[in-house]
Amino acid sequence: MKARIAGERDLDGVTETLWLAFAEDPIWRWAFPEHEQLRPFWRLLVSSALRYPWVWVMGDYAAASVWIPPHGTELTTDEEEQLEPLLDRLAGAHGHEILELIERFEASHPQGEPHYYLSLLATHPGHRGKGLGMDLLSQNLARIDEEGAPAYLESTNPVNNRRYQGVGFGWRGEFRTPGEEHPIATMWRPGALRERVESAQ
Repeated sequence: MKARIAGERDLDGVTETLWLAFAEDPIWRWAFPEHEQLRPFWRLLVSSALRYPWVWVMGDYAAASVWIPPHGTELTTDEEEQLEPLLDRLAGAHGHEILELIERFEASHPQGEPHYYLSLLATHPGHRGKGLGMDLLSQNLARIDEEGAPAYLESTNPVNNRRYQGVGFGWRGEFRTPGEEHPIATMWRPGALRERVESAQ
């Protein structure tokens, strides 16, 4: 199944796939214990990322990936100003802990070498077990390798770490949620690893 670049018309479909896919994610369940709270947060991130041609989908939203290209930002300045009020509305007092978690994501982000940042990758629950998420990731990485660029991600679920390592990401470090309960792995992939990506497909 070939991936395609998403556009504004895909906002709802991509958001829905991400929202459903992260229902059992340990980090985002900690952040948003009431699953419905996560949907508007994902919608904000996807809507912002669509200003770059690096949001991808497979099929009828069977899988989706959200990338931020080199020198890009996850949110615009105006959207960053909306974030704290949004979290307060969604999560009340817990919103401040979610904001601290987001700040920990930002603090762990590598500085210096320009790179592609995999913000989100998900497979719709109705299509799990078919390898579509990793297929989508491999197609994305093949495009990135054409530029010889590195890539970075945070893994919020330990069960996915080995999958990312299988396509060339190496362990970089980790940080934890406020309260130190849950780890988030940071992973880096040097540029130009096309052969490894093709062998993983």
